[in-house]
Amino acid sequence: MAIHDETSEGKNIIMLAAEYRQTHVYELFCKSHLRIESMFHKLDNRGNSALHLAAKQIEQKTGLIPGAALQMQWEIKWYEHIMKSMPRGFLHLPNKDGKTPGDVFMDTHKLLVEEGGKWLSDTSNACSIVAGLFVTVAFNMSTTVPGEVDEKGNPRLEKQLAFNIFAISSYISFYSSLLAMIMFLAILTSGNKESSFRSTLPMKLLLALTAFYVSIASTAICFSAAHFFILRQNLKSAAFPAYSWAVLLLICFAISGFPLYFHLTWAIFKRVPHHHQMITPAGFHIKH
Repeated sequence: MAIHDETSEGKNIIMLAAEYRQTHVYELFCKSHLRIESMFHKLDNRGNSALHLAAKQIEQKTGLIPGAALQMQWEIKWYEHIMKSMPRGFLHLPNKDGKTPGDVFMDTHKLLVEEGGKWLSDTSNACSIVAGLFVTVAFNMSTTVPGEVDEKGNPRLEKQLAFNIFAISSYISFYSSLLAMIMFLAILTSGNKESSFRSTLPMKLLLALTAFYVSIASTAICFSAAHFFILRQNLKSAAFPAYSWAVLLLICFAISGFPLYFHLTWAIFKRVPHHHQMITPAGFHIKH
């Protein structure tokens, strides 16, 4: 009987779970053997349904999500998740203020859309400059062949393993950095619409960051392969410490950049957002 209790504002447990992004609680009541249709049809004292409450932006953040753009993506996914479980007629049902759930979502997320667009622009602008530098470096490396060439113009070191590594890594470095720069520019020229934060903009950012990280790693490999021909002749004893430091730097960079990349990948491919905070019970007055 306790699941039928309501707050002083007329909100039941379904509405509170939708408002405060309590995914596990909401999914529990969506199961067929626990689903009570009357609880999903409930309106509070202001005529808001669970979809109206899910459309509102709350001050609590939905988990450890970096960046306003990813926060906006979570908001859209949560709203769509609640919408799928509600009766179709509730999508256009106005509350006492005459606003549908869609109207509430657009009104309460205007600032978040602006912040998300600014966050994407700042991130893409900074990364595109660095990606442009990598394009220049990669182009210079690809046109500078280690060692001399024979009478026919063929590299004398082309049969060496290090030379093959240099050739492949320089090719990957150039085109991955070029792809990263193109994708960052595509984000900068994209419009900041609510629907764009659902998948288009985050997917572009994920692709751009992936290409950017690949270009950094391949550039380091390309430089090390070309530098090997110098160390093996005169400073062979210094080769292992030098390459160990290079690997250590790559590992440090990967660790520092992994959290954002992980959260971005998780946010894109996760179907339903999960909340990592508890509801504060203070201020809730239950009526029976």
